[in-house]
Amino acid sequence: MVVLAFKCSQFNAEVTTDLLHHFFENIQRLTGKDPFAVFRHKDQVRVNCKNTVPACSNVVFYCHRPNSNLQSISMKMGSNSKSTKRQSALGVMTRVLRFRIKDKHAKHLLEQSREVNQVWNYCQETSLKILARERRFCTGYDLDQLTAGATKEGLSLHSQTLQAVSAEYCTRRRQFKKVKLRWRVSHGSRRSLGWIPVKASALSYRAGQVHYQGAALSLWDSYGLADYQLRSGSFSEDSRGRWYLNVTVDVKQPVKTAGSSSVGIDLGLKDLAALSNGQTVEANQFYRDLEPALAVAQRAGHKNRTKAIHAKISNRRKDFLHKLSTRLVKEHGAIFIGNVNAAGLAKTSMAKSVLDTGWSMFRTQLQYKGDSAGSWVREVNEAYSTQECSCCHARTGPKGLAGLGVRQWTCSVCQSEHDRDTNAAKNILARGLVALEEEFSTAGEAKADEAAVNKVAQAAGAGLGPLVAGIIAPSGR
Repeated sequence: MVVLAFKCSQFNAEVTTDLLHHFFENIQRLTGKDPFAVFRHKDQVRVNCKNTVPACSNVVFYCHRPNSNLQSISMKMGSNSKSTKRQSALGVMTRVLRFRIKDKHAKHLLEQSREVNQVWNYCQETSLKILARERRFCTGYDLDQLTAGATKEGLSLHSQTLQAVSAEYCTRRRQFKKVKLRWRVSHGSRRSLGWIPVKASALSYRAGQVHYQGAALSLWDSYGLADYQLRSGSFSEDSRGRWYLNVTVDVKQPVKTAGSSSVGIDLGLKDLAALSNGQTVEANQFYRDLEPALAVAQRAGHKNRTKAIHAKISNRRKDFLHKLSTRLVKEHGAIFIGNVNAAGLAKTSMAKSVLDTGWSMFRTQLQYKGDSAGSWVREVNEAYSTQECSCCHARTGPKGLAGLGVRQWTCSVCQSEHDRDTNAAKNILARGLVALEEEFSTAGEAKADEAAVNKVAQAAGAGLGPLVAGIIAPSGR
């Protein structure tokens, strides 16, 4: 951010940003380019002093947004938000803890979730009407104004739960780029699973129970919730009708990983992962193992047994992937994994096997565990990684549908013998290291440019340094 201070007496009644162009001429000469896109039409800030009384009697500040390249690099190198700085100072990080609510409270939570569905559907209906009438989308603030006072008219929800529902609706509409989202259904076989968002002020923990809207909810406390300060979260229901509390808390920073090696990972169906060091991880067939028992339960019409088998399949898969991802993060300081399109392959004849392996879940676990342990985890473009020789980088490997069954091949250029999956993992590792090196070099260049720009701006009298005229207090104070 570049901040400039000027006396209003130096200008006429109207001050425009075009007069500031000469302050950035030195910066352009230094960098050879336009680092700040100096005050073009989309960046201009106009101050009209006619018939106005300024808060600061005769000082005007002009601020210009930073270069987008520098901003993107600073975001990669670390956030400067207040919450991030607070967490760094205290040595903590944000985590989501999940607690099982006892079944005796399911009826109460289900009633409140129906009211949440009602608020969600109201937000959507209102947004569609405003869009048709005014040709604009409602914001979360607009919906907050329309739902204000609903808790006094009969809804048992907390007022901030209403705001959380409105904010979530607008967020998901922007995320999926849709005018209309799915309606939340409260009854029938296709009903929406229960969901109640809560904020920190509406949630408290006392005497082994969570208190929300006057109700004391008992739970199985597997983390020692009394040791944490509760923040925002939600109550959610699974397919078996069990309710859970998902709440964000601050936890101590875990021990950084001791591993300093790097590894590339090629995902597959027969082997879940082939590592660049030659190791392979066999893919367990969690769904296919219990498929016969699931078929028997479905044909017998045992709905509860069917739900239990599905839950067992999911739990076994999560347990396996958690153990594998934790081991990899502990052993390696940098992990590069191929960006295989799991969603696309899930629409083919291989859908059952693709979904059973849990590629996307595995990559997500590696990402957040790597962030916690201080490991670099990056997705790498794996295009042609099976055809490219990891020694001479010539594309002499098996190609096309006929080459899919070739698992071992020899490079015709350097005569190196390769295993198909291990060779792909080595290529992924090499590409990941190159991308990581480019990221560091770009960050270093951006920091150097930023230092040079700040130096020139300070010489020109801009920036956050002490002002010549100073800040004059408003008259009458």
